[in-house]
Amino acid sequence: MRAPLKERLPGLVLLLAAMLFSIVPLASMLTAALHRQGTVPVGIEWPADPQWHNFIDAWNVANITPLLLSSLLLVAGVVPAAALIATMAGYGLGQLKVPGGAVFFVLLLLGLTLPREATIVPLYYQLRDMGLLNSRLGLTLVLIGEFMPFAVFWMRAHFLTMPKELGEAASIDGAGAWQSFLRIQAPLAVPAVSSLCLLLFLWTWNTFLEAIVLVDDPSQRTMAGALQNFVGLHSTDVVLLNAGSLLIMAPTIIVFLLFQRHFIKAMIAGTVKG
Repeated sequence: MRAPLKERLPGLVLLLAAMLFSIVPLASMLTAALHRQGTVPVGIEWPADPQWHNFIDAWNVANITPLLLSSLLLVAGVVPAAALIATMAGYGLGQLKVPGGAVFFVLLLLGLTLPREATIVPLYYQLRDMGLLNSRLGLTLVLIGEFMPFAVFWMRAHFLTMPKELGEAASIDGAGAWQSFLRIQAPLAVPAVSSLCLLLFLWTWNTFLEAIVLVDDPSQRTMAGALQNFVGLHSTDVVLLNAGSLLIMAPTIIVFLLFQRHFIKAMIAGTVKG
């Protein structure tokens, strides 16, 4: 039985406000990107003669092709490694009695409080001493380390909701902790891992500060990192700037729309089990 309208009204208002907060900026950017180059669009106004070629011009001017490849390689290196490490660490902290696990978890929580701006300078000198500065490998390792506190926290929260009886039954059948993880816990954690991979993809793709500071070669930066060069070249051309920004945002929007079910499923599962 559905709740009365008076009870559902606040939630509907919040959903409508969130929808407008997300859609209005995108609509404004789209209409601005379709105006003639050199003009300054004001507000949301659909042009009489949409200039769709602005997206092609922005792609060529910003040299997005090598940056797209670089971002894909970075995602391929960060997301699987971070998800695997976080899943195993979350299982150890959530299901096993790991010595020093409480201390390790507190350190992870402290890592969540550190802003990236406070760590970027020490990371720069550390990568320089290791010979990994200006390399895609160094940027990959940095992103895995930065995402790890939240990723482990996310997976630990999932494994805490898993009944202890599953592990006990597996141990009675002769399965060790590793076999229990691979055959029982990992398959049940697919929704949580899928939603975590979605978040990791979004964060990796939108990496900006690390790509600018730690990588000098523009061809090895991310698409988001290329936005700085694009703004420097066309700081007065609002039309091309909006077209380039939409090109950079498009993959994240598409991926989120395709895999949002996994994210919502994991959130609902965590709410029900909690």
